[in-house]
Amino acid sequence: MLPRMTDVLAEPGTEELPADRFLNREASWLQFNARVLALAEDAAAPLLERVKFEAIFASNLDEFFMVRVAGLMRRQATGLTVRSADGLSTRAQLDLIATRTAELQQRHGAVFADELVPALAAEGIRIATWDELPQSEQERLHGYFRSQVFPVLTPLAVDPSHPFPYISGLSLNLAVMVRDPATRMEHFARVKVPDNVARFVRIETGDDVALFLPLEQLIAAHLPQLFPGMDVQEWHLFRVTRNADVEIEEDESEDLLQALERELARRRFGPAVRLEVADDIGSRVLDLLVRELEVEEQYVLRIRGLLDLTALWTLVGLDRPELKDDPYVPAPHPRLAAQDTAGAPSFFAVLREGDVLVHHPYDSFATTVQKFIEEAAADPNVLAIKQTLYRTSGDSPLVEALIDAAAAGKQVVVLVEIKARFDEQNNITWARALERAGCHVVYGVIGLKTHCKTALVVRQERGQLKRYAHVGTGNYNPKTARIYEDLGLLTADPDIGADLTDLFNVLTGYSRQTEYRSLLVAPQRLRAGIVEQIEAQAAKARAGEPSHIQIKLNNLVDEQVVDALYRASQAGVPIECVVRGICALRPGVPGLSETVKVRSVLGRYLEHSRVFAFGAGEDERLWIGSSDMMHRNLDRRVEVLVRVRDRALTAQLRDVIALSLDPDSRAWDLGPDGEWTESGTVDAQQAMADRMADRGGERRKDA
Repeated sequence: MLPRMTDVLAEPGTEELPADRFLNREASWLQFNARVLALAEDAAAPLLERVKFEAIFASNLDEFFMVRVAGLMRRQATGLTVRSADGLSTRAQLDLIATRTAELQQRHGAVFADELVPALAAEGIRIATWDELPQSEQERLHGYFRSQVFPVLTPLAVDPSHPFPYISGLSLNLAVMVRDPATRMEHFARVKVPDNVARFVRIETGDDVALFLPLEQLIAAHLPQLFPGMDVQEWHLFRVTRNADVEIEEDESEDLLQALERELARRRFGPAVRLEVADDIGSRVLDLLVRELEVEEQYVLRIRGLLDLTALWTLVGLDRPELKDDPYVPAPHPRLAAQDTAGAPSFFAVLREGDVLVHHPYDSFATTVQKFIEEAAADPNVLAIKQTLYRTSGDSPLVEALIDAAAAGKQVVVLVEIKARFDEQNNITWARALERAGCHVVYGVIGLKTHCKTALVVRQERGQLKRYAHVGTGNYNPKTARIYEDLGLLTADPDIGADLTDLFNVLTGYSRQTEYRSLLVAPQRLRAGIVEQIEAQAAKARAGEPSHIQIKLNNLVDEQVVDALYRASQAGVPIECVVRGICALRPGVPGLSETVKVRSVLGRYLEHSRVFAFGAGEDERLWIGSSDMMHRNLDRRVEVLVRVRDRALTAQLRDVIALSLDPDSRAWDLGPDGEWTESGTVDAQQAMADRMADRGGERRKDA
């Protein structure tokens, strides 16, 4: 049990709730990444799928340090004393993170070294050291090193005339100690492992074995060529993680693009927050690195085996289908399946007959959302297309369709969120390409990120203007749509079309609109709207009427929403939550949350959809959209939830949640002490894929 809160001010009406009712956000995130690691530890899973989850765990942890840990360290350094919702000081949270991170990294390294490396070798995929290579192969690699690697290496000495070099974030580096045979003096030097050369060098063995040599091994074997005339005493691999958060004073920037580009250039110079070193590193080299990089001792992590296991994506990409999940081809949505046949009704004619709910990756993104934008771009009766872009792929067909629409004389308005973390440069590139094509490009509202997933098409029909819309839970990204689980509503509903017209006027012009017909929009009304829905169910429970709340989302952190759920539970409302990541709510606490159940589903696809279901039967109200229940979503972003009214579609949404909540489905259940326990054996995502394929009349899998 985490410590009781002692100094958190309660919101009005929550005084009766216990002070220790919130779980720590950072600890909860680390537990989420531990569940990712558990998928890598699952011996029953296909081998390269386990390797994939090793890489995902590593990438997740990198971002956690670059953003969350960096933010806490900045707060500590500036003397801010704001405690977390569970009452922990900044220092206490940093200590907690250090302890749990060390435990997780030890597990992570052990899984790779003790389980995955031997299993890969048994399947003919070997990661070798230089000394394990036959002499003939070493001779061949001498030439490869001289022609492909040596020219891009730059050894940097450290002495009175050479200050300690800047170490860029997430780069791999060799710390080298050399001795001058003439003076007998020892010197330190740094050699960066180039990130524009493949991390794993493929060795051709002439048999069925895929043999790989880590690039750092190749460089280390040739260090005498980098330091001719010197004696190489020792070398060790290390890696630095830096603060990568970007802060812009938007109201003081005349050109937001230029201001952001300047901040991105500064990102690589952020303070160090973590130092990873090989576990065989000597104390004198380690002491020098810690001193020069100014890293706290508790964030120096000794790593067994390879550093930076995000590089394992190279192995995941091998053409070994027998070591991976069976590929799944998304099926066309039944109501849209005839779109590519002659004489088929147009996309717009289908939507005039009724709303369509698409569920990715089970429904094809290309034949639903992408087709919606492409058909609008090509339709001579379409006058305008308005769309938000938070993240999209590097070769996005949707952006190409918008460019084509502008070239055809349509009014195209695109809100490009250039502050989308770690996608900033990609979005700047797209923004400029869209501007050059004649699209109206805007960057949102000052002080807010525009995270909503919305598209609006205005079409001339029989002398009148008709609006068609898409509101979704996921990005307009055809690549991630194959691996992210998301939902989207395609509709010709006049109220939703009018709402999106009003919303785009807010985003592109000057408007203080806060009320909408079928939307809940952050930061003005979304939190209040959700709390009102929760309180309405609590009132029904107190009156002895049927009540029910089901929520599926990525993160449940916001204290006001959590407190509303606690009060609803105290009133007797059955509450079921499917939370992929962070959860601050304690379920099953007597007198507080006895009616609350929380589950987490992880698997082949990234569970990403957000669904909010209140009541049942005639009282039923369901919403989908882009927002999690977190401060950043509710206070610092433009987010949209849309109400789904069609009974067939609401039944489909209930089914999505029910499958995750099924006791037989493999998931993790959250206890009142904040610990997660794995239960169930049925793959809920495969069950959904089977169900969706059967709905289309046949099972669709690659041969």
